[in-house]
Amino acid sequence: MTVITDRPAAEPAESKRRLTRRRRRITHEGRAALLLISPTLLLLALVIAYPVVTALITSFRKDQSLQNGFFTRGGGFAGSSNYIHWLLQRCGTAACAPGTLGSEFWDAVTVTVLFTVITVALEMFLGTLMALVMQRSFKGRSLLRASVLVPWAIPTAVTAKLWYFMFAYDGIVNRLLGTHILWTDGQWASRFAVIVGDVWKTTPFVALLVLAGLQIIPTELYEAARVDGASAWQRFRYVTAPLVRPALLVATLFRILDVLRIYDLPAILTHGGGGTGHATTTLSILVIAQLEQGYGGASALSTITFLFIFAVAFLMVKLFNASVIRTQQSAVK
Repeated sequence: MTVITDRPAAEPAESKRRLTRRRRRITHEGRAALLLISPTLLLLALVIAYPVVTALITSFRKDQSLQNGFFTRGGGFAGSSNYIHWLLQRCGTAACAPGTLGSEFWDAVTVTVLFTVITVALEMFLGTLMALVMQRSFKGRSLLRASVLVPWAIPTAVTAKLWYFMFAYDGIVNRLLGTHILWTDGQWASRFAVIVGDVWKTTPFVALLVLAGLQIIPTELYEAARVDGASAWQRFRYVTAPLVRPALLVATLFRILDVLRIYDLPAILTHGGGGTGHATTTLSILVIAQLEQGYGGASALSTITFLFIFAVAFLMVKLFNASVIRTQQSAVK
């Protein structure tokens, strides 16, 4: 005898109703979330999107020119001439003459990248060493941690002026070394001065980020490594280094983005000069200098700088193949 029930037909219908209710709940929650974050999106549009779009539009306009004794409000549509001016170093139909801002573009790119590579590498190395020292238990550790914050707390302009006096011809650096070097005027001496000033100021920032990553590593891992007979180097290589990697990635990304747009430290310490006059001229210094000659060219240079920094940040995340917001807990797993 065969018993026929309607249960098999009812189950798909009930499943369909549950799916429909779930979709409606998700849609409702999505609308509520969009409503809640809409003020933030509007604020971001005002403070980020508007300046970027305005700069992009201005970059396609000619700079002001003198006509009939008056400055015009702009020379109209310029096409891609402002970008060609910087990227190909063309001033009109000829190559930009030496000494003009247009001829300094690729030198500024080289100087900016040079500062970024050297300072970030030094800061990562020294910051990690400082974090490892501050992690240990010893008398006066709290005082050391507070002292480390001092260089980071000093404004960059004050830091630049501080090192300006120290690197002066009759400053303390030359007195200690017994030399007579023009630290803020020579080509490589001025670059060295900028690198020293930036490393001195921002290494504590890296140290604090790395220290925060070290603080959440379980001590049981180190105890287990000691039981297995791991040496200090092996504990650092197989326990500390992998688990502190997310903090290092965040610090590296932050510092690269900061140095790529560095302005005030070289501008005050060496006046953006040194050597042939632009040994420490970065992209940001070049943008400010161009502002005095026209907004169109300055906007084009600002847009190029923005795209360059964005591309570097994007490649960094892809290169390390890891999310910079990955938590330490996920690394442990």
